[in-house]
Amino acid sequence: ALCTDCKNEILDPQNRRHLYAFTTCVNCGPRWAITNTFPFERDHTSIRVFTMCSDCEKEYTDPTNRRFHSQTNSCSKCGITVQLTDSQGVIHEYSESEIFERTAELLKEGCILAFKNTSGYLLCCDATNPAAVQKLRSKKNRPGKPFAILYPSLEMLQKEIPVSQKQLEALSSTERPIVIIPGYGYSGNLALEELVPQLNQLGIMVPYSGILQMLAEELTMPIVATSGNFHGSPIISDNAEALTILGDVADYFVNHDLPISNPQDDSVVKYSRKYEQKVVFRRSRGYAPNYFGAEYHGDEKIMAMGAQLKSAIGFLPNNFVYLSQYLGNLDNYDVYQRFKKTAFTFMDIFEVQPHKIIVDSHPAYQSTQLGFELGKKYGAEVIKVQHHKAHFASVLGEHELFDFEERILGVVWDGTGYGDDGQIWGGEFFSYQDHSMQRVAHFDYFNWLAGDKMARELRLSFLSLVDGNTEASYTKKFTQEELDIYRTLKKKNRLKTSSVGRLFDAVASALDICDFNTYEGEAAILLENYIEDYDLETCNSYLSLTEITSEIPTGLLFSNLYSDIKQGVDKEMIICNFLYTLAKLILEMANLNKTRAIALSGGVLQNTILIDMLIELANVQYKLFFNRNLSPNDENIAFGQLQYYLNCTGN
Repeated sequence: ALCTDCKNEILDPQNRRHLYAFTTCVNCGPRWAITNTFPFERDHTSIRVFTMCSDCEKEYTDPTNRRFHSQTNSCSKCGITVQLTDSQGVIHEYSESEIFERTAELLKEGCILAFKNTSGYLLCCDATNPAAVQKLRSKKNRPGKPFAILYPSLEMLQKEIPVSQKQLEALSSTERPIVIIPGYGYSGNLALEELVPQLNQLGIMVPYSGILQMLAEELTMPIVATSGNFHGSPIISDNAEALTILGDVADYFVNHDLPISNPQDDSVVKYSRKYEQKVVFRRSRGYAPNYFGAEYHGDEKIMAMGAQLKSAIGFLPNNFVYLSQYLGNLDNYDVYQRFKKTAFTFMDIFEVQPHKIIVDSHPAYQSTQLGFELGKKYGAEVIKVQHHKAHFASVLGEHELFDFEERILGVVWDGTGYGDDGQIWGGEFFSYQDHSMQRVAHFDYFNWLAGDKMARELRLSFLSLVDGNTEASYTKKFTQEELDIYRTLKKKNRLKTSSVGRLFDAVASALDICDFNTYEGEAAILLENYIEDYDLETCNSYLSLTEITSEIPTGLLFSNLYSDIKQGVDKEMIICNFLYTLAKLILEMANLNKTRAIALSGGVLQNTILIDMLIELANVQYKLFFNRNLSPNDENIAFGQLQYYLNCTGN
């Protein structure tokens, strides 16, 4: 992110870089976004098309100057230029300083702006204008997912909402991620219902590049700053492509002429309210592709292809692991093309082809199929690693626990993953010791209905778990024709799931909170949103384990919860009880397996209330290990695949 020295130069009328939007030094500026090959030197980046002027060259070659060997060094004489155009590409003639003044005016007038940042386009509008936000939501085809909000300064932010020390540190860090902050105590003028429908949390960012800082200096209100794309598609970075694809979305475009080699979304983190446990929701700009872990001293060159829904690629070309930015859902053709390009980019940058390629065991994953194609192309051995074992291995790898003396219980809960028995796993318990990993228990299987449709329609999970055929509380969610079809499927169905993610869906539907997901994980987010605070002393468990078992009775847990619903127990209390039950089950399973070390991963572990409850219940009696620098969701699968192969091969 833009350092304080460079920010001050931009704002100093006496400085030669006054109002130059791409002011950088050795301490700040784009890196991965402009990298073409390795190592990171000017001629290996897209900024090489700009030849330094004599003043910049003098700084670059002076060992006493902070721009000594600053690969992104430039100024207004020799550097990058900014343009303002309308949606037809017609240039509006303004000086660069006037462009930002005019952009702020257009935003205030209710216009939507496509704003080219240093890692790709952002779509922006006035975050205090309900009509503008709703217009952007409609045009971007994003009906319910929250929008990120850019505050011009930390000072403005802190006047409107309480910010904790850890949240403040993240917002001020060199990575500058979006930080999800609870909305309690908010006192500003944001169009909350349009920005974060049904939620009481805000995704906040502050300026992290010179060009965003220039805009921020002209703003008097916070703005939406969401990825420049259509819902589900990759972020756009090319000027011509942006005009073609976003021309019907944005009223105006702020462009520049720095080519972007590796477009990146903004990273997203959250801190749990009670214990401030960090959870990475998206690992991208500022973090990728470096991974600062233990060095590797083998000779094998390995590529890990990751998963399908939240894809990322892992590469081991030398002594270090590199993990790509979040790439997205490979069901989207354009995302798949960028995923494929990223694999080749890694190989080109390091001038290395993999000896081994590791894939998920799901045969239909696009990442798996590409892995086999690359294996054939390069004569590399392709190795399958089961999805949830990779999740578990990601935590073991992050905390360097493969030589840990004690037995470790692995808890991996998510929405879906292809199991070793051909069923859909997602509520798994593993045991690890002496480089051996075994599945020791799982949530009892229930019917997986209608394929991938089940992940989008929460009511199907409710139908799968509820007993009886005449319960009005779920029959009203279906037409009679649908009920007849799904009941027949339920009787004949052979595909089962242990998914805790789908259990969350069933609870959300049973509580009439949500029957359809408009974005991935919506139900779990809405459930968490109901809880402002909790007291473990008042929580009741819907299920307890008193003896060693390999199957957690999912149906009994849901039946007990559903009884509370029918008896009219408060929704917030039911959700608290549900999360308390899950946290308690983890510790009971640890006791039954005679271990005090627990490693946890999977998308469900993005629920910060569950994390806080677990930390509180565990106290000092248990050692809890969470993903800390990687997201617990499927972004960590590539890293976990690498770690599993290097440390658990053959299990």
